[in-house]
Amino acid sequence: MSETKSPLPREVADAYVDDLIALDPVTGTYLGVQESSGRLPDFSPAGQEALAELARTTLARLDEAERRPGGDSDVERRCARLLRERLTAELAVHEADEGLRSVGNMGTAAHSVREVFTVTPTATDEDWSRIAERLRAVPDALAGYRASLALGLERGLYAAPRPTATFVGQLGEWADTGEGRGWFEDFAAAGPEALRAELDEAARGATAAVVELRDWMRDVYAPAIAGAPDTVGRERYARWSRYFNGTDLDLDEAYAYGWAEYHRLLAQMKEEAEKVLPGAGTPWVALAHLDEHGRHIEGVDEVREWLQGLMDQAIESLDGTHFELAERVRKVESRIAPPGSAAAPYYTPPSEDFSRPGRTWLPTMGQTRFPVYDLVSTWYHEGVPGHHLQLAQWAHVAGDLSRYQASVGMVSANAEGWALYAERLMDELGFLTDAEQRLGYLDAQMMRALRVIVDIGMHLELEIPADSPFHPGERWTPELAQEFFGAHSSRPADFVESELTRYLTIPGQAIGYKLGERAWLLGREKARARHGDAFDPKAWHMAALSQGSLGLDDLVDELSRL
Repeated sequence: MSETKSPLPREVADAYVDDLIALDPVTGTYLGVQESSGRLPDFSPAGQEALAELARTTLARLDEAERRPGGDSDVERRCARLLRERLTAELAVHEADEGLRSVGNMGTAAHSVREVFTVTPTATDEDWSRIAERLRAVPDALAGYRASLALGLERGLYAAPRPTATFVGQLGEWADTGEGRGWFEDFAAAGPEALRAELDEAARGATAAVVELRDWMRDVYAPAIAGAPDTVGRERYARWSRYFNGTDLDLDEAYAYGWAEYHRLLAQMKEEAEKVLPGAGTPWVALAHLDEHGRHIEGVDEVREWLQGLMDQAIESLDGTHFELAERVRKVESRIAPPGSAAAPYYTPPSEDFSRPGRTWLPTMGQTRFPVYDLVSTWYHEGVPGHHLQLAQWAHVAGDLSRYQASVGMVSANAEGWALYAERLMDELGFLTDAEQRLGYLDAQMMRALRVIVDIGMHLELEIPADSPFHPGERWTPELAQEFFGAHSSRPADFVESELTRYLTIPGQAIGYKLGERAWLLGREKARARHGDAFDPKAWHMAALSQGSLGLDDLVDELSRL
C-alpha cells in the first residue's frame, strides 16, 4: 500500500480556495463557479468562526507542506509566504471581533450581498433560476449579518456612528429606488417572463429583508452606539493596516511620507494650473474652471461609451510596446455602477475562465455631465493599464501560480499600488497630452497623498505639522479631515463626504494606494539598477504582473529580482 504524500504549499493554497468557496459562494461567483450562483454566505458569528477555523486548519497544513521536499522552491516559497501572511492577518482581525462591528458605506456583508448580483450570470433561464434561489437567500444572509452586529452590541464592540448613519441611508436607497420598488426588484425585472412570478416574489422578499435591516439599524443599532468614537485608535488601526497592506508599517513614517508627497504634488499642480487658467491662484480654482469650461461628456450612456473607447485605445497603444497581452486579457467592459454605491469608481475582475470579462464601474451620483480631466487618469487606474491588466493577467497565468495567488490572496495595497503606478506610467509615457489632463492626474495623485495624511492622522489623532498651511499644531479629527480634504480636492462635497466615511469604515485601506505605488517604484528602480542598460521595461512589467499577489513586505524584494 503506497504512502500518501502530503501536499506542497500551492496544493494547500488551492485546497483552501475550494474550501473557501464552499463557505463563501460570493467568492465563488466572482471566480465564475456556476454552482455558487444560487447561494449566499453565512454572515452570522458561527459563519465567521467557520471561516476562521478553515484558516487555522490551512496554516497547520501549510507547516507540513513547507517541510516536504520541494516545498522550499521559489514558486512554492512565494505562494507559502503569501498564504501564511494573508491567513495570519485575517485571523488577527477575526480574533479581535472586528466582524461584529462591520458597518459603513462599503465593504460590509450587506454590500457583498447586493453587489454579487451585478456579477452573477444572467444569460440563460437556468442562470435566472439560480438568481431566484439567491434572492430567496437574501433574508437569511442579512439576518446572519444582523446577528453578528447584535452580538457586537452585547460585547460593547461598536461601529462608528457616522458610517452607521450613511449605511442606514444606503439601505433606504436599496429599499426604494424612487419608483415604489427596491433595487432587487429592479434587478429581477430583467429576468425572463417564464420566471416572472418566481423572481418577483423572491425580489420582494429580499427588499423586505433590506427594510427590516434598515429599520433595526436605525431604531436599535444607531441609538445604541451614539457617542462611540468614529476613529479606531493606534492598536486597531495597526491591525487593519497589516490586513490591507501586508506589512507592519511604521505609521509615523508613512504619515510623514504623505506630507512630503503633498508638498511635492502641490508644487507641480501650481505649474499646470497656471497653464490651464493663468492667474488662477490655486490649482483648485483652475480645476473649478475646468468643471465649467473644460472638455466634458454629456449623458450617462455617452460617458460609458467614451470610457470604453479610452480603454480600447490604451490597449491598442500599449500592447506590443510596453506590455504583451493575451487576447483574453485585451477585453474589458465599461459599466455604470448601480444606484446606492459609494462615490468612487471601481473595478471587478474577470471570472477564472474569462466568460465574464473584467469591468470598470462609474457611479454617476445623479450626474449627466462628466468633465474629462477627472476621468482620464482614473480610467488608466481602474482599467488599462491599471487594475484590469494586473488582475486579468493574474487570472491568465493562474495555472503557473496557484488559484489562491491569482484571486482570493490579493493584497489591497499591491493592487492599488499597481493601479496608481499605472497612472504615473501613463504620464511618463506621454499619454496625458495637455495641461487639462495632467492637472487632473496630479489632482488624483494628490487625493491619494491626502488619504495617507488624513486616514492615519485622524485615526491616530496625530498632530498636524508646523509647515502645514492648514491648522498647524492641532490634532486631527474627522471634521478637520473632511475640511482639509475638501479644500484640496476638485471633487464635489458629496464625494468628499463619501470618501471620509469610507476611511472611517475601512481604516488602513486608503493608505495602500500611495504606499503601494512607492513599493512598485522602488522595486522598478532596484531592478533597473541591477540590470543597467539591459533593463527591459516591457519584460519587467510582464514578469511583475505574472507573479501574483504579494504583501508590501515582499513586493519590493521580488520586483527587484526580476
